[in-house]
Amino acid sequence: MGAIRIFATAAACVWALDQASKALAVATLDPAHSVPLVPHVFWLTLTRNSGAAFSAGAQMTVMLSMIAIIVVVTVIRMARRLHDRGWALGLGLLLGGALGNLTDRILRAPSPFRGEVVDFLHLTHWPVFNVADIGLTAAVVVILHRGFKGATMDGGMDGSDDESEGGDEIADEART
Repeated sequence: MGAIRIFATAAACVWALDQASKALAVATLDPAHSVPLVPHVFWLTLTRNSGAAFSAGAQMTVMLSMIAIIVVVTVIRMARRLHDRGWALGLGLLLGGALGNLTDRILRAPSPFRGEVVDFLHLTHWPVFNVADIGLTAAVVVILHRGFKGATMDGGMDGSDDESEGGDEIADEART
């Protein structure tokens, strides 16, 4: 699969799973009651977050929306240079996660660009999160991995002869 197709597929899958899971959570979960899935480890807990990660910056929802728009536009522009499948996966996950939470900020109450992000996945000793957050976290891992390997977005390597095909290692690992 080509890099652009991996990028688009990853972004679309994260965004669609995020929006579908949030719709299901809003329709079925009561904010006053958590649903234990794995006792003392994992719950479904419906919350709404007007801030960024860990509810930081709750008073800056409009600014967070603008930052997300800048991220989305930047990632889409960068995608034109993609030839490395690993970078394509990482940037696709980043785009899908950013779009997932941006969709909430634009479309959800209380108003456009001030909307609260729906969170519902809750692990012990961890703030409540959503599928978009998982995509963003996975994006960081993949992008850091490609960066440490010296892979460039165009499929080359930064000063290293260790890998001849940029991105093949991650794509091969994903298939197994």
